[in-house]
Amino acid sequence: MIGVVDYGAGNLRSVQAALDRAGASWRNVAGPEDLAGLERLILPGVGHFGAAARRLRQAGLFAPLREFAASGAPFLGICLGMQLLFEGSEEEPREPGLGVLPGMVRRLDAPRLPHIGWTLVEPAAGAEGSILAAAPGPFFAYFAHTFAAPADAAGTVAVATCPPPFAAAVRRGAAWGLQFHPEKSGGVGQAILLAFAGSIDPPRPGGEARPAGEAGP
Repeated sequence: MIGVVDYGAGNLRSVQAALDRAGASWRNVAGPEDLAGLERLILPGVGHFGAAARRLRQAGLFAPLREFAASGAPFLGICLGMQLLFEGSEEEPREPGLGVLPGMVRRLDAPRLPHIGWTLVEPAAGAEGSILAAAPGPFFAYFAHTFAAPADAAGTVAVATCPPPFAAAVRRGAAWGLQFHPEKSGGVGQAILLAFAGSIDPPRPGGEARPAGEAGP
């Protein structure tokens, strides 16, 4: 069962529709009580970093989401949801993020903002065996944002080549962040969502999540 966090800042319908196409079971998460029994969690989001962080606190979800991501259970932040995985953002420096990954999200130094449209994404070395393995090497994905993590941010596993380069995907254990919208990125994006939904086992007691099919004790 996958939880989709509903905090008034998410592109929920398109994410839910993509999960339906993948044949995944999901339910909305509007409060901490909705986290019970979930194996995986998706934090979508569009809009303002500070407003989104405040909504999560008001819903009582801020600390539980951080704990879920730190538990080793598969977690996926999409667009603003990825940015919230970091310690903070230049968009509102006084409002902290979840702190799953160190560092700050920065305003893109680009001639035209927001950055909207299809951009080439290049997986980094070490992306093999991950949810990005569903993509055939470099691939195009759909973006819509003004802020992003730097290309050398902690946990970066894919970089968008649009000048300037920036982190298109990050990872820490089983916690993932995608700056692009997989639910709007055609077949490649659908394959990445499907990989997230089915390729990672839930965490073992006292241990971390492992790729599906990996032998364990």
